[in-house]
Formats: sequence, structure tokens, C-alpha cells
Amino acid sequence: MTAAVETFGLTKRYGSVTAVAGLSLRVEPGQVFGFLGPNGAGKSTTIRLLMALQRPTRGRAALLGLDAGADSVEIHRRVGYLPGDLELFPRLTGRQHIEWFARARGGVDASLAEHLVERFQVVADRPVRELSKGNRQKIGLVLAFTHEPELLVLDEPTSGLDPLMQYEFESLLRETADRGRTVFLSSHELDEVQRIADRVAIIREGELVAEDTVDGLQRAAPQRMQVHFRRPVDPDVLSAVTGVTVIESDGARITLDVTGEIAPVLKVIADHDPADLISRPADLEELFRGFYRKEVSHAG
Repeated sequence: MTAAVETFGLTKRYGSVTAVAGLSLRVEPGQVFGFLGPNGAGKSTTIRLLMALQRPTRGRAALLGLDAGADSVEIHRRVGYLPGDLELFPRLTGRQHIEWFARARGGVDASLAEHLVERFQVVADRPVRELSKGNRQKIGLVLAFTHEPELLVLDEPTSGLDPLMQYEFESLLRETADRGRTVFLSSHELDEVQRIADRVAIIREGELVAEDTVDGLQRAAPQRMQVHFRRPVDPDVLSAVTGVTVIESDGARITLDVTGEIAPVLKVIADHDPADLISRPADLEELFRGFYRKEVSHAG
């Protein structure tokens, strides 16, 4: 089956700075694919390369089986794109934007556009320059979805949206994927991605450091344990166990991460008179912060 998005060693350098380094990934049709990373990790640069707004230094990308550079006109016809730095015409209203883009694209269902305007409570009849960031973002969402594209490429799409509109956006993404269309979603809203993404990729310093389902990443992640002992315990006793990292220590309360088998650390805990123990898998935010901590430690 042809991938919705595929990159092959995609690289972008600005002089001596490497923004994207040998990125190879594949997004299957019908997925919501979350693309995560801290600010400056290379997410927006990757998206600009996918949309042929910049040329790669090396490597290539394909969208819907088409070459991102050579077939960019056809790709733009079949893809809905919301940039992270959305720019609109300040003197035009939201409705004028929607009508203008509909005429330019052709074949746009006016009733669908109006449905999206109502669904997202778009302020459609005031000049864009008078609107808040959130209201401008709603216009961008309508423009991305209104022609029912096969693939949506969305860079921080919920930026500026209130919680009610974020929920509406998530519902729309689920409906879109259920119809067999694909979403490539760059976001820093980790809770949002955890709720709606089928697969997640994490990029750090331009390099892909993890790609899996959310469940798969969680299964491979450390187990987070919070232990309350009846008396203070030296955290070094626990950190000496293979696979254990002490996250926080406050006398008789210790928080730790366990990678691999948990039996050895449970034995040590049992030897030190525990009063209470809570254990749970890491959530996506903790996973992300773990990768970010690795970046900081490498930099230091």
C-alpha cells in the first residue's frame, strides 16, 4: 500500500546547523500520526520540506506516492495544510478567505465549509486583523479541511484554541481518520496526541529518536514507582539496583523509574519496611520529558 507520507534520509542544513538529520519515517493511510519534539527540534522544518516550501539538503520525501518537490502542485491540490506560522490577509474577513480559496481550488462543497464555520464558531464576517489568534486559527482549520483532502498536514493546529474547540478539533480528527484519510499532526499538546494518535514519532535535534504506537512506547518505557517507607531510606540503596533511576527523594518518600525486570528492586524495597507503593507506566508526557532530559544531558 502506498504510504501517505514517507521520507528517505531527509536532511536540511543551514550552514553549519543541521535542522533535520537523515529522517526516515513512514505514515500509513488512515492514521493519525503524532510528530513530537521540543521547540527547535526540527518539526516545522520537516513539515516545510514535506510541503516543498524548502528544499532538502539531502534525501527526499513523498506524499500520497508523489515526490514532494517534483509533484508539489498536485500534492497541494490533494493535501490540507495548516502552517504553524499561519498568515492571512488582514483586510479580508474569514468568509472572504474561505470563498477565495474555494474558487482557487474548485470543487469545494460550500455546505461543508459552512458546516465547519458553524462547528468551530468561526467569526467569519470581521476583518482578520480584528481577530484573536484563536479565531484566526479557526479560519486556518476551515481552509485546511474544507476541500476534504486525502492527507492533512497540521503544524500546532490547536494553538490559541480554547478547551471546547480543542475537543471539537479532536472529534474532527477521529472522524477524518475513520473515513480513511490521514493526519500528520505536529503538536506540543501531549495529552491531545496521547488521546487521538495511532502512532507517534519523537524528534530531537533533528533526529528521529522513537517511533511506535502510544501503547508500544509506554510498554518500552520505565515503570514509575512511588514508595513510602516507614522510616527514611538512603536512595543510593535503590539506585544501586540495575535498571533503577531515583527521580526524587524526600527521606521516607522516594520516586523512581524502573527499566526491565522489577523483581530485584521490589526485593530491596521489601527489605526496608515499605508502608505504601504506587506503580504505574509512564504517560506520554513523561516519555517525552525523558527524551528531552537525554538531550539536555548530552548537551551538558
